[in-house]
Amino acid sequence: QVQLVESGGGSVQAGGSLRLSCAASEDAYSQNCMAWFRQAPGKEREGVAGIYVAGGATYYADSVKGRFTISQDNTKKTVYLQMDNLTPEDTAMYYCSADSLEWWSLRPAAFVYWGQGTQVTVSS
Repeated sequence: QVQLVESGGGSVQAGGSLRLSCAASEDAYSQNCMAWFRQAPGKEREGVAGIYVAGGATYYADSVKGRFTISQDNTKKTVYLQMDNLTPEDTAMYYCSADSLEWWSLRPAAFVYWGQGTQVTVSS
């Protein structure tokens, strides 16, 4: 059974940092790729960062390059999203996903499995 459970969201001031965690079930962590997405109120869901579980290769949306870092802990079957220098524009519900149908994709439609999300709010 594929399960993804996000945690680590919260409220922070602009310029601050948060680290999100995505705890994956065995079946989820065996998928080829895991990624983080976000969705702000009234906006479409957008990809933030992805990681290939087997080799650790990572890729990012241009909007977060240099500020966000995706990483993994194979022993814990957990994927992290370290978010630094946050701005109010980063405010959104953040979702973990697994199993991409496309290489190097951050299209929501390309991912099969989804967590419930964790809220990130950045105040100015």
